[in-house]
Amino acid sequence: MVYIGYLASVVIGLSLGLIGGGGSILTIPILVYLFKIDPKLATSYSLFIVGITALSGCFSHYRMGNLKIKSALFFAIPSVFSILVIREVIILKIPNVLFTINDFQVTKDFLIMIVFAVLMMAASISMIQKKIPQIESVKTNYFQLAIIGSVVGIVTGFLGAGGGFLIIPALIFFANLPMKQAVGTSLLIIFINSSIGFAGDLYIGTPINYTFLLSISTIAFIGMLIGSSLSKKIDGNKLKPFFGWFILVMGIYIIIRELSF
Repeated sequence: MVYIGYLASVVIGLSLGLIGGGGSILTIPILVYLFKIDPKLATSYSLFIVGITALSGCFSHYRMGNLKIKSALFFAIPSVFSILVIREVIILKIPNVLFTINDFQVTKDFLIMIVFAVLMMAASISMIQKKIPQIESVKTNYFQLAIIGSVVGIVTGFLGAGGGFLIIPALIFFANLPMKQAVGTSLLIIFINSSIGFAGDLYIGTPINYTFLLSISTIAFIGMLIGSSLSKKIDGNKLKPFFGWFILVMGIYIIIRELSF
């Protein structure tokens, strides 16, 4: 299972490089089910892996002129605040066992995985849709952008996911960015959110296996390079629906697995 996990880690970067998102949504299932890592710790690891992988994508998009710094900051600053509140205050106060139904215990880990599965299914719907319509507006709505940034911060803080499937439509609808610029700017936002969230976990003393973490991040980075290279020859938008169906099946599998054990 460990070797399958390392192989699956390539997909994290591959999807980010090829279709501009989706890879981070696979990180938690890979860590939990293939590497047998505790879900709460897996969210910390996911923040690092997703952040490093997104950073590598930022450089190529910067060279192509696809990064809009002002929009990224208006989105990321309130998002970071939400992340820190969720990870350093709220999650720490959630008891390990929430309640019991007959002999079945609803634990914090169970809640994380179920909410994550629902997130995966929501993300799959946006991927299965072939195209996000472009909304033409006179100017960027920075207030709405900041509000959505706060919401994405809650998702990222609780689940350790980048939230690219929420960020990209927000940048298109409220920052009036073309798809390529929305993808590039979303990677910058994901890097900022993930790195701050991971730094917060280090501050509160979360135990980290750096050897393992760096090895997974390196493999994901290689996948990112492969995906970026393939994106020049393959239309990522055509592959996104297929990847969306895969994410949907994975989300359903997680719910069935969690309810069966």
